[in-house]
Amino acid sequence: MTVVQTISPLVHLAQKTRQAASLLALLSTEEKNQAIAAIAQALESAKDEICQANIADCEAAAADGIAKPLYKRLQLDEHKLRDAIAGVRDVERLADPVGQVQIHREIDTGLILQRITCPLGVLGIIFEARPEAAIQIVSLAIKSGNAVILKGGKEAVRSCEAIVKAIKQGLSTTAVNADVVQLLTTREEILELLQLDKYVDLIIPRGSNSFVRFVQENTRIPVLGHAEGICHLYIDQNIDLSKAVAITVDAKIQYPAACNAIETLLVHKSIAPIFLPQVAQALQANHVELRGDKATLEILDNITAATELDWETEYSDLILSIKIVDSLAEAIAHINYYGSRHTEAIVTEDLKAAQTFLVMVNAAGVYHNCSTRFADGFRYGFGAEVGISTQQMPPRGPVGLEGLVTYKYQMTGDGHIVATYTGANAKSFTHQDLGVAD
Repeated sequence: MTVVQTISPLVHLAQKTRQAASLLALLSTEEKNQAIAAIAQALESAKDEICQANIADCEAAAADGIAKPLYKRLQLDEHKLRDAIAGVRDVERLADPVGQVQIHREIDTGLILQRITCPLGVLGIIFEARPEAAIQIVSLAIKSGNAVILKGGKEAVRSCEAIVKAIKQGLSTTAVNADVVQLLTTREEILELLQLDKYVDLIIPRGSNSFVRFVQENTRIPVLGHAEGICHLYIDQNIDLSKAVAITVDAKIQYPAACNAIETLLVHKSIAPIFLPQVAQALQANHVELRGDKATLEILDNITAATELDWETEYSDLILSIKIVDSLAEAIAHINYYGSRHTEAIVTEDLKAAQTFLVMVNAAGVYHNCSTRFADGFRYGFGAEVGISTQQMPPRGPVGLEGLVTYKYQMTGDGHIVATYTGANAKSFTHQDLGVAD
């Protein structure tokens, strides 16, 4: 009796994606760039359909009582879509990260070793409300020779379906198999995706702290991501006042739902009486709710008392906690204890203090005299990003093309065997670096 083994639809989809990824790895830079250009054009052509799908998502989410920060992330208007498409075209112009020779070494005469960059394979990307993430991720994946299985949040399902439909239509005219891009639409598929370690090489979750931890604890697939964006801005005692106010306001209000917006403002005690009234006026004029420690409450009226919970909360909203510190050392200690290793910044005209901060703060991004909102793959010149990693090991920070490739060692010989290099009459290796091409 023959037993027919059935496989689930998701396993079948993953197998197709793996096969498409293998073929993608063989394509030239020109062929991948043509595919990326076709995606940009297809998205342009489908912009009305995509925006209408997003309006439907937003209306449904509002009816379900979606949280305000998530609603802002969900919105994909014509301007956001235009910027996302511009990011796709930027990726097309970037150098191909695949096939780069990192090591070129003669082990012995006729025995040559190379270390060469190559794609990871298949990426599983699970993200919450922000539908334009699908556009960024796909362009980076194709450029780096990877296939991708996307799972957007349920609140963005119509938007993601319209985006992926356009992407696949664009790819259908190119050498890239449209199976390199897949979209999952149900919550149940997440758990099954996390078990597909035979077909998926990396999981990148983009969401809440609890969700990222759930992913990490329920898969054997390597996970790259950040759980929280608890970012700080420290105002040192030696500052340009107008510069400090402008940076603080931008870092909080420019897009408060973003993971790189500040949640805590630390202020040196010597400058607090001068700085806090001015920055509070500017922040409150932009509807920011302020919460302060005891020392802050003695300077500012009509603000809420901060609690221990405030120091460890990612608001993703127009709320800012404020703490007055005695020294640079205390500010650094607070950041290293409560921070999420995302992005931290100092405002100071004291270069020694700035250097101490940049060296001593443990985060993927450490800034001097600029807004934390610059922590973004597009602003870094990566074209886009698949996410931001706060892990200690690389890739770290905004993950662009270089974070989506690995490398392999290729060796070519002419009948060489290890026995030649062992024993009493062992031959020596030459280990001569031959250099790599620019």
